[in-house]
This record gives sequence, C-alpha cells and structure tokens, in this order.
Amino acid sequence: MGTTVSREQVLSYRVHAQQLDREAGTLASASLDDVALLDMGAQDTGPDGALWALAVRGVDTAALDPTALTTAWTLRGAPHVYRRADLPSVASAVQPFSEADAAKRIFDASKPLKAAGITSLQALDTVAREMRAIVDEPMVKGDVSTALTARLAEPYLRWCRPCQATHPYEMPFRFGALRGGLELQAGTSPPVLQRAEGLDTPPFEGSAPVDPRHDVVRATLHLLGPATVKQVAGYLDATVADVGRRWPHDTTEVEVDGEQRWVLDDDVDALLAACATTARLLGPYDLFLQGRDRDLLVPDAAHAKALRPVIGRPGAVLLGREVVGLWRPRKSGSRLTVNVELWTRRTRATDAAVESGAEALAAFRGLRLAGVDHVG
Repeated sequence: MGTTVSREQVLSYRVHAQQLDREAGTLASASLDDVALLDMGAQDTGPDGALWALAVRGVDTAALDPTALTTAWTLRGAPHVYRRADLPSVASAVQPFSEADAAKRIFDASKPLKAAGITSLQALDTVAREMRAIVDEPMVKGDVSTALTARLAEPYLRWCRPCQATHPYEMPFRFGALRGGLELQAGTSPPVLQRAEGLDTPPFEGSAPVDPRHDVVRATLHLLGPATVKQVAGYLDATVADVGRRWPHDTTEVEVDGEQRWVLDDDVDALLAACATTARLLGPYDLFLQGRDRDLLVPDAAHAKALRPVIGRPGAVLLGREVVGLWRPRKSGSRLTVNVELWTRRTRATDAAVESGAEALAAFRGLRLAGVDHVG
C-alpha cells in the first residue's frame, strides 16, 4: 500500500480539483479553458444542470457566449456540455473502447444484435450513418426516432409498451448521435438534434486525435480521484478490463480507508495539502456527487439513500468538504423558495451560507428569492 490518505483529504482534494472553491464570477466567459469540469463534460440534466454547475465553479454564466458551448449525449448516454472548440477531440474520446465495451454501454440492445450477427460497434456505425442522413436540419428527437425506425432492421428495434409503438433501442440512439456528428440544441425539451458545428467529419468515418485533457480515464482520475479501476469504470459505464488497459502510467498508489487507490502523479501534492472551505448548493447531478465511492461521500446510509431517490433527485448542500443536507426548489411565479433539509446542527454560519447559495440560485434562474424554508 502507498501513503495513507484520509477521507477528509480525498473530499477536500475533489472540491479543489473541481474548482468548487473559486469565488463567484472568477471565471469570465472568455476563460472557459480554465474550467476543468468542461474537460470531462458538465452533465446537463434538469433546470439546474450544466450551467448551474459552471456557476457554482465561479463562471459568470450571464456573460457566456452560448456559441462557445455545445451539448451532446456522451458518458452513460447522458447529455453533457463541452467547449465547442473541443468537440472533435471529445467525440473521439467518448467512443467505446472495444466491442465488449460497446456491448456493455448499449445494455439490452446488444442481445438481439448479437443474435442477428451484428456487432455492437457495427450497429453504432449503422445508427450513426442513418441519423446523420435524417438530420439535415434541426429535428425533435421523436421525429428523428420515427424516421430512424423506418430505416432500421428488426434487431435494432424494440416494442415500447408505454408508447404502444416500435422504437429504436434508446442507448444506440443516444450513442449514435454524436458518432454521426449530431449535437443537441441547448435547453430543448424534448431534445432537438442538429448537425454539430465544428464537427465536419463524424467520428465513425475516422477518429480525430484525443487531447490528453479529454482522455476520460485521466479526467475521471483527476476530478474524482483517488480511485480504483472499478470506480473509474463505474463512472464511465465502461468495462473494467478496458479501463485497466488504458490506465495511465503516471499514477501514484495511495491507501484510503484500507483500500488501494490511485491518483495522478501531478495531483499528489494537491491531495496531501487540500483543505476545503466553501459553501455551495450543488445540482442533483453535479460531478462532485457522481463518484462511485458513494459511502465515502455520504457515510450515513439513510442520508445516502435520501440523496438518490428513484424519482425527483434533490440537490446537495456542500459546506466545506461535506455534503450536509438536501435542497429542493419551489417556484411560484417570479419567486423562488428553496426548501432545505440539513443533517447537521444549524448555526448562524450555516444559515448564512445556505441563504447566500439560495440567492445565487434565484439570480441564476432570473427569479427573486422568496426565502429559505428549513424542513425536518
């Protein structure tokens, strides 16, 4: 085993690596190259998604040039926001590592394809080509799905009981989009697909070089480390074997709660020196909450379960390095109330920190804060 590192050091390091300790407005729109989260992609799920994740990391989102960012289905099939200039490198970086990896990522779609003698990678290329041919102008997801259904053979399709209709399998559809050079229009629900500006050669026709910043294994280790191969694979929804084959050589072994983990060599000093002092209302799918060592993030089992309900995931209250409670927004007209459930003793300092976070959230949404309601 390597150097012993405490849970507190790990969480403090992640706060620092993810820039959650930067002051609001520190990073102007012209400084997106300095936003580490955009190397990995900011998950854009729900109203407090990618842009809120950037805001709590110091970015002045009100001054952002919307054309500087792009949204695509990437890791785990979820929508993520990236710098537009990085898209060719990102599109290559997020592709499956192997046939086995592709089969894992597309879940239940792999079985009928395999039975028909179609590999998962072949299927992704077929879906990508057909989607690119269909989407020659912006189209709503449902219209793309309908047109794609008419072009695909039976192994690519499934019967959808809720819709009482036949659709393409969901995950090949999502992973096929960027593979076919398609992005999502920002802020659309249902999603609108369009050809991606700056991605003239779709990845299935030939991969662009991957910038080391976008290497998804390295990025996960940097932002969610120290970690094991299994934890990184879990976050990426990749196979453990493929992640192991791509494991960086420049890593240092450390021990966390008796477990062998690794951190990038360049991050060792920051890990050992980290001391977090911050207060943030994190969105439900913020990267800080997405590590696969969930018992390290929130050791109390009841609290960990409350943080990830099956339906209606709440946001998390981050004080220092600790997740100390939950928050949920309640909008009424132009007013926003933030309901907060703290797992720690309330003090003037904690109340002031939560109030400041709620004010920032209301301003981000263009609303007036009606108040903070403490529940529980």
